[in-house]
Amino acid sequence: MAWLFAFLHHAAAFALVAALAVELALLRSEFTPQTVRRLQRADMALGIAASLLLVVGLLRVFYFEKGADYYFHNTAFLVKLSVFVLVALASIYPTVVFLSWRRSPPDAARLPALRRIVHLELAGVVVILLCAALMARGIGSTTT
Repeated sequence: MAWLFAFLHHAAAFALVAALAVELALLRSEFTPQTVRRLQRADMALGIAASLLLVVGLLRVFYFEKGADYYFHNTAFLVKLSVFVLVALASIYPTVVFLSWRRSPPDAARLPALRRIVHLELAGVVVILLCAALMARGIGSTTT
C-alpha cells in the first residue's frame, strides 16, 4: 500500500509544478477574460494539488515509510516541510488577486509582483526537491 501513497504524492507534486508553470505562462500572456478564467482554474488546480500533496505526505509520514519519529528528527524533512508552508503562504496573495478579478478587471500594475511570487514558489519547489533527495539518502537524520 505504501507504493500507492508514494505514487499519489509524486503525482500531486507534478500537478503542483504544472499548475505553477501554467500560471507563470498565463501571467506573461495577453490578458483577456479567457486568460483570467484559465488563471483562476490553474490556481484552483494548484490549491487542490497542494492540499493532496500535504494530506498524502502526512499520511506517508505517520502511517507508511519510516514513521513520524524518523521524519521529525530529520533536518532535510523539517526544511522541506517549512519551505512547503512558506510556498503555501506565498500563494495566498495570487489566489486573492485572481479571485478579485471575478468582480473587477485585472490590474496590470499587480502583474510584476504576481510573476515574482510565482517565480519564488517555483524556486521553493526546487529547494523541496533538494530536501527530498537528501532525505532519500538519509542525509539530515539526527537519529541513529
